[in-house]
Amino acid sequence: MKSKTLDMTMIALMTVVIIICSQIMIPMTIPFSLQTFAVFAALRILGGLRGTVSVALYLLMGAAGLPVFTGFQGGVHRLLGPTGGYLAGFLLTALIYWLFEKQAEKGLVRKWIVMIAGLLACYAAGTAWFAARYANGRTVWAILMLCVVPFVLPDLVKLVLADLVGSRVRKQLKKSERA
Repeated sequence: MKSKTLDMTMIALMTVVIIICSQIMIPMTIPFSLQTFAVFAALRILGGLRGTVSVALYLLMGAAGLPVFTGFQGGVHRLLGPTGGYLAGFLLTALIYWLFEKQAEKGLVRKWIVMIAGLLACYAAGTAWFAARYANGRTVWAILMLCVVPFVLPDLVKLVLADLVGSRVRKQLKKSERA
């Protein structure tokens, strides 16, 4: 019973972290939130299964209309809007991490391949959705320049931070579980 209670608590806690980080905007030429950091931190801290549940819970809460998405927005219309593909891409990212988690645990290079594959899957889902719904005659290059290129460096920084924080928190959680 304690294990299930702890699992549910940790999933809920990381869902809240994703919600909070979704509201933190970093002002740059194109502002960005810390959602990506929180998604990867959840995966690194909770592992693939529980991290995926946390991301899915975040998306379900937003779809139900709770103001959890960036800018305190919520509702299915946000999932159908210009950034909806990227929101769905977070779930794809989590599923990829979960699927290849055992490989990711076999070394730094494999872990980074899995994490970057998840990020690329998110970009692919979001960019494909944007192109299908909102291209308005834009070229593929123009869409990539709008939707992906400005975010690559910040997202890589967020991945590094999520890995550092996630690894340390996970290590501390394992120590406290043994005590």
